[in-house]
Amino acid sequence: MSHASLFDLTGRHALVTGGADGLGAGIARALARAGARVGVIDIAPVPDAVLAKWSAEGQPVFARQADLADRDALHSATHDVLQRFDGRIDILVNNAGHQFRAPGHTHSIEDWDATLALNVTAAFLMSQIIGRTMIERRAGKIINLASIRSFAGSTGALAYGVSKGGVAQLTRSLACDWAPFGVQVNAIAPGFMRTALTDALAGDAAAVERTLERIPARRWGTPDDLAGLAVFLASAASDYVNGAIIPCDGGFLAN
Repeated sequence: MSHASLFDLTGRHALVTGGADGLGAGIARALARAGARVGVIDIAPVPDAVLAKWSAEGQPVFARQADLADRDALHSATHDVLQRFDGRIDILVNNAGHQFRAPGHTHSIEDWDATLALNVTAAFLMSQIIGRTMIERRAGKIINLASIRSFAGSTGALAYGVSKGGVAQLTRSLACDWAPFGVQVNAIAPGFMRTALTDALAGDAAAVERTLERIPARRWGTPDDLAGLAVFLASAASDYVNGAIIPCDGGFLAN
């Protein structure tokens, strides 16, 4: 197998959650450019013009709107995408997530429940539904979006940090369960990324300066910084990589 073909996703079907914008959109576009047909599920609509632009860059991309924190909606949307892909999804990217910023002593239980429902439970349910079909075929790639907060404390965003620790453990546990069936489960752990999720923090000049002092690359990341790593984990190049949680953080965790 040539080096180029190791990363070729031609003929593969991929599903990306939370792919309307931010990191999910960057990953969806990267997979499409690598040759995969891509379905996106997001609570936000993706304009037809945006889908057309992404599709023109690579393979077709379509979107299904759904709130993945709602379990009935999650099951309905997932089965719709499966049907559109003739029952075969080769690559699942569990990216959907959100963050409430509040310290532990004021964090509401409602925000706690909402964070874990989307960031952890939805990722588990998506993995279970799609994973069953992968196990039957004895092949598949699941990529979860963890965080540097899977490894380090999450000051001011308690439930988010706990949820990302859960995503890391979900990744390791499913990897151990499903590796014998030819299914690889891995995670990307982004650092400080310029997305809508971090707008509040990015607007705090003092906080931005503190983070830059900790990042050896001296910049925040962008969705494009995840593209190569996502394609690697989705491709044959990572067939013997399982249970890995790979930082993409400009060196934050190494510093």
